[in-house]
Amino acid sequence: MANILTYLDYNATAPLREEARAAAVSALGITGNPSSVHRFGRAARRLVEYAREQVAGLVGAVPSQVVFTSGGTEANNLALRGSDRRAILVSAVEHDSVLQEAPEAIRIPVDSEGIVDPGVLDSLLGETKTPALVSVMLANNETGVIQPVEEICRIAHHHGALFHCDAVQGAGKLAIDFAGLGADMMTLSAHKIGGLKGAGALIVADPIDLAALNVGGGQERGRRGGTENVAGIAGFGAAAQAAGRLDEIERIAGHCERLEREALARIPSARIFGAGAPRLANTVNIGIPGRSAETQIMSLDLTGIAVSAGAACSSGKVAPSHVLRAMGVGEDWAACAIRVSLGRETSNADIARFLDAWAALASPRMSAA
Repeated sequence: MANILTYLDYNATAPLREEARAAAVSALGITGNPSSVHRFGRAARRLVEYAREQVAGLVGAVPSQVVFTSGGTEANNLALRGSDRRAILVSAVEHDSVLQEAPEAIRIPVDSEGIVDPGVLDSLLGETKTPALVSVMLANNETGVIQPVEEICRIAHHHGALFHCDAVQGAGKLAIDFAGLGADMMTLSAHKIGGLKGAGALIVADPIDLAALNVGGGQERGRRGGTENVAGIAGFGAAAQAAGRLDEIERIAGHCERLEREALARIPSARIFGAGAPRLANTVNIGIPGRSAETQIMSLDLTGIAVSAGAACSSGKVAPSHVLRAMGVGEDWAACAIRVSLGRETSNADIARFLDAWAALASPRMSAA
């Protein structure tokens, strides 16, 4: 296997930040259980609570609102199942950890750019006769499309529904104000912002009553039983503090704009999905007609370039995206879409290398997918 020379899959996982590495390594030297009352336990507890402050600071929350989990998937599951709302409404482009947790949920349709229509949500909630929960992500993991979550939250609350926002992809790329948004719950993940895999959080507004999925120890104020992953949480906190500065976004946006501009100049028949909507500064979902996503990913990987198709959580299979299908994209185009996601270590040379290798895939010598 070729060494990965150009990593353009930040939406799957971001490279570990040095701040997170240092914090995690330091935490590994702490012996105590954070639930123990002796000095060893108190030392571990201090690390957890400091990280709680750092994570809260990333999204404008209060530390007591942060519930640490094993990642974004568990946080999403906890929000949907733990809220115990009989009616659940989710956008058709949510992450699978939302869609599969609530298979009977009412699907909120999106337009051709992947944006939820608040008016449709208003109508759906008006027809719902039982206590409801609305779950709509801040930004899509595949297309980068940003949802009008402020308006969605307002409509949900108007109908007496709770609002949960999966902000896994938006954190560290957008300024987030949990309190200002007024959301009831918000999901975060450490490894998307340069922390360690295996740590995440659900931000829970007061006084939301949330039943734990994991029980037995009473940790996290009774909302998530089990000994905390102290090293992962410490790394999460350090990554959150660093990511909250948003000091690389302008540079990343410049790389992204160049990639899109030159990609379409080289292959005019290519298509960028969600191009007409507000999007994250780092994400491009693009397709070449007649070239399957699997062919593109494998060919690029052989040249040392890492991209993906759809969500990395669906690893082991390359299938047409449910996100693109929800946007009304035809099967032929959906099967040809790849996701290129940039980050803090992306360079001009990375963009040039990708463009050269990707444009070569449209050569007549390449067999049709």
